[in-house]
Formats: sequence, structure tokens, C-alpha cells
Amino acid sequence: MLRRLYHGTLALAASRHAPWWLALVSFAESSVFPIPPDVMLAPMVLARPERAWRYAAVCTLASVAGGMLGYAIGYFAGDLGRQLLALTGHREGLEAFRQWYDRWGLWVILIKGATPITYKLVTITSGLAAFSFPVFMAASVVTRAARFFLVALVIKRFGPSLLPVIERRLYATAAIALAVLVGGFLLVKLLG
Repeated sequence: MLRRLYHGTLALAASRHAPWWLALVSFAESSVFPIPPDVMLAPMVLARPERAWRYAAVCTLASVAGGMLGYAIGYFAGDLGRQLLALTGHREGLEAFRQWYDRWGLWVILIKGATPITYKLVTITSGLAAFSFPVFMAASVVTRAARFFLVALVIKRFGPSLLPVIERRLYATAAIALAVLVGGFLLVKLLG
């Protein structure tokens, strides 16, 4: 089943409609969707490395636009924002964000915006806290671009040479990726 899902994702990533799906996932992940766009970006760059920068730009623009929606949800629809935070496991999101901001200032958006886990927390709580919208937007552009262009660079540079290894050891690779993902979640929780 894992091998079929892997090859299906690579086939979708190579399809002519993949950039639209990538944009949709990137947009939705910034405010309401739980799956980060990296799960599409990486195989798309692997399938079409010559389009790595275009795909990273699609992710960045759509993610920042989705961040604007997340900010608007927090700013204009506070109750909905709190409900979304609760649904995504961040019930105390606003208070945690305020504490982080009091402690680290703008670095909260810069650091959290670069991670795949809590950007929706940043977008919604920035709106709830009425954080400066221009500063929020500037930080979002910087962090989201840095993250997606870095993913594209790594996959473009090292992906083709790793592809045979990944395909030979698909289950071990999936287990390692899952361990890294879970470790990332734990690290963010510990630091947050």
C-alpha cells in the first residue's frame, strides 16, 4: 500500500494540474488544513526538478495568501479563530502566542513561520492579538519563502541521487521520515 501511495503521489506531482493542487494545499494549510504542502512540494520537485523554483514560489505565494486569511479569521472572527485553534490542538494558542511574543517579539513569527507545524497558529493568533499586519506580512513572506525554497533546493540537489535509495528502502525511509516528523512536533512542543 505504501509503495502504491508513493507512486501515486509522484504521478500526481508530475501531472499538469499538480501546481493548482499545490497552491490549494499551501493556501489551506496556513489557516485551516492540517497537512503541510511539503508532502506535495517534495515529490513535485523530484518529478520535475527544472520547475523547483516555480513550485517553491507557488507554495510561498499561496501560503502567504492563506496566512492573510488566517489573520483575518483571528482579527474579524475571533470566536471562529479560537475554535479552529482548539480543533488543531492549540486551545491555548492566543495566550501562548502572547507569551512567546512578550518573550521573543518578532522572532516568534520568523521562527514559527519557517516550521511546518504551527504556521496556522501564528496566522490566527496574530489576528486575534491584532499584531501589526504589515510586519506580519513581511515576516510571513520571508519565512515561508525561506522554508519552501530550502525544501526545493534540497530535493532538487539531493533528491535524484537519493531516489534509488528511497525506492529500494521505501519502508525504512518512511519510518525515518515519520520519526523526524514526530521529533519535530515534540521539539516545537518543548520549545513552545
